[in-house]
Amino acid sequence: MGLLIIGFIVLFAITSLPNLWTRHILNKYRQPHPDIPGTGAQFAEHLIQKYQLPVTLEETAKSDQGDHYDPIDKVVRISSENYHSNSLTAITTVAHEIGHALQDQSGYEPLVQRTVLIERSQWMHKFSGIALMVTPVLIPLLHTPLIALVTFAAGFIAMGVPLMIHLSTLPVEFDASYKRALPLLKEGQYLNDSDLKKARKILQACALTYVAASLSSLFNLWKWLRTLKGR
Repeated sequence: MGLLIIGFIVLFAITSLPNLWTRHILNKYRQPHPDIPGTGAQFAEHLIQKYQLPVTLEETAKSDQGDHYDPIDKVVRISSENYHSNSLTAITTVAHEIGHALQDQSGYEPLVQRTVLIERSQWMHKFSGIALMVTPVLIPLLHTPLIALVTFAAGFIAMGVPLMIHLSTLPVEFDASYKRALPLLKEGQYLNDSDLKKARKILQACALTYVAASLSSLFNLWKWLRTLKGR
């Protein structure tokens, strides 16, 4: 029982605290910036033209997927609060998403692999969901070890695929932030040295959430395997 309580405390720490910290940093630098002349949308359009990126720009609600780059539809989607703002958070976020578009343009292999994995995970999750629903019905009807194997495979997909996606996301996100966005902001002289340090803090806070998501998925898989071992 004690280990279970400790496990829940650890899970809360690695999932909630990084998100709270990220929200604090993003809100801290969300105020309008007097030295930034344009909005996030204008900055994105400027970068798309400058680097001749074959992508389109869309405004999206925060309640949807938020700020992200869609490598399948070739769309940079920016949340409304960053789309119409000239805050440091908005400009840094746009630079990060354009960083993903630059990855796609150059054929960055980890991004390609992650995209393929996400596409395949959709039908894998469908198989997992169907298998987990029908196996309780089939177990009393079909007395065969194959049913147990299918159940294990379905559970492993449900637990393991999110972990694989999160792990594949880490190098993609770090590259977009530190090898694309920060050099882009510095070399283009869009931000001064003081604001570049703040932009790095924003990117570091966001990166922490991806690390937390990976640890959370790893913890869930470990907990599920321990449950099976105890049976």
